[in-house]
Amino acid sequence: MTFENVSATAIANVYFDGKVVSHSLALVDGAQVTLGIIYPGEYHFATEVAECMEITAGQCSVVKDGGECSVRYGSGERFEVPENSGFTISVEEGICQYVCTFLS
Repeated sequence: MTFENVSATAIANVYFDGKVVSHSLALVDGAQVTLGIIYPGEYHFATEVAECMEITAGQCSVVKDGGECSVRYGSGERFEVPENSGFTISVEEGICQYVCTFLS
C-alpha cells in the first residue's frame, strides 16, 4: 500500500510501553490514517470515531467490545470498529503491521 501527497507526523504514537507504535498521516482529501506495528501481546483500544483496520503483514486476533468471539485476521484482511466502542487485539508471535483509517 502506498500513499502519495500526504502530510506525516514525525513523532510516533507510542502505546503500551512501546509495544504498539504508529505514525499519523493526513491525506490530501482530509482523511486521517495511521500506519503501525504491534508486538506480541494483548491490547485494548477505545474508539471515538469509526475505524477500519487493515492488516498489511502478520496476524492478529480481535474481539470487538460487546462481542465474545475472537476473529483472526491476516495480511490483506480488514475489520471495522464503530465509533464510541473499542476492541482488544492480540498478536501471538512476530509483528503485526496495520493501516488504520478513521472513517468519520
